[in-house]
Amino acid sequence: MGRKLLLEHAHVEGINTYEVYRKHGGYRSVEKALKSMTPDEVVEEVKKSGLRGRGGAGFPTGMKWSFLAKPEGVPRYLLCNADESEPGTFKDRYLMEKIPHLLIEGMITSSYALGANTSYIYIRGEYSWIVFILEKAIQEAYDKGWLGKNILGTGYNLDLYVNPGAGAYICGEETALIESLEGKRGNPRIKPPFPAVKGLWQAPTVVNNVETIAAVVPIVNDGGDEYAKIGIGKSTGTKLISASGNINKPGVYEIELGVPVEEFIYSDEWCGGIKRGKRIKACVPGGSSVPILPHYLINKTAAGESRLMTYESLADGGFASGSMLGSGGFIVYDEDQCIVRNTMNFARFYHHESCGQCSPCREGTGWMEKVLHRMEYGQGKMSDIDLLAEVAKKIEGNTICPLGDAAAWPVSAAIRHFREEFEWHVNEPKACLERNYGLVSEPVAAV
Repeated sequence: MGRKLLLEHAHVEGINTYEVYRKHGGYRSVEKALKSMTPDEVVEEVKKSGLRGRGGAGFPTGMKWSFLAKPEGVPRYLLCNADESEPGTFKDRYLMEKIPHLLIEGMITSSYALGANTSYIYIRGEYSWIVFILEKAIQEAYDKGWLGKNILGTGYNLDLYVNPGAGAYICGEETALIESLEGKRGNPRIKPPFPAVKGLWQAPTVVNNVETIAAVVPIVNDGGDEYAKIGIGKSTGTKLISASGNINKPGVYEIELGVPVEEFIYSDEWCGGIKRGKRIKACVPGGSSVPILPHYLINKTAAGESRLMTYESLADGGFASGSMLGSGGFIVYDEDQCIVRNTMNFARFYHHESCGQCSPCREGTGWMEKVLHRMEYGQGKMSDIDLLAEVAKKIEGNTICPLGDAAAWPVSAAIRHFREEFEWHVNEPKACLERNYGLVSEPVAAV
């Protein structure tokens, strides 16, 4: 059984309340940081820990914090990105729902380290019930003196607010989140300037994911060096994984980074193997935006080494034969699943969620959805396969924010690894309809 730093007390009755959370060691990191550490010392511990952003990008958190500009007389802000909208990812929801005080404790400790006196939790609008859970926990923290003026008598002040979004995937991008928080349309900003210099209301701002901020608590409690002992290489600590798909035990799991991918799928401790004894076909290890891994690349990297649940191992071989750990949205497909249908669903999502600001993304995501739709519904042409690859190539790297890349990568990887399945859809259109939808009539009209 691996070590748990975030979900250790997740199943303790009443852990969502202040009294029970405090009884199990809650708010120790705030006491330690505010009473015996300087803000720079907290940042240094986070640097030592090797913690990387748990929202998808995997950028070193301590380094990101150190970039924060500190001009005299200008406020700084910490924003928690709880706009968890990546298909296949639901670990932040679980953490906020079960242990809201862990996030609040992490927000206080992190805000102190950054010199922020006002901080926000920006949460996706669809998580409406969690807004009330967080606001209740925040009020408990105010009532007990952990938020507000002169916290613990140290002279440090902090106000914390929850801000629900309106249900836009694009607001998971940090500058779009900032625009939305300012009351504007959630369109990404051109960078530079980066939020660390000009973010919320043009003031220095740090945006971190829910899990990233929660991980600051054990780092400060136990020390950055202790945290860095968990994991492998530059992939330190534990990671929350949202496991779903054709597995026996879907759910949220906290793993020590470095677990073999095959072990994670088949171990009874985690996914418990493939449902109904089927064979595995592929998996998406980091949420819908990362390249799909066919079964023969799940066990071994391009270098012939065992594929591990780490940032480096999953990316081994580049996009030719690797993928990304991303946000940890781990989706497993058995042998009966249709890759074309799956890719079409992802393409439809990204087309719907594109803000429309950049032409390659606005137009390209629509074309990918249309072409995939006609292939899936029996009207595809062999030339459509190369057309899809070409459109994806035109989108990738040509947009202001990463949504364009997120839309292009799944399509490119699906064609690269499962081209014969795309060809089968073209050559056997009725067979595809019968397998996927139980239809044996003429092909359905394309959109």
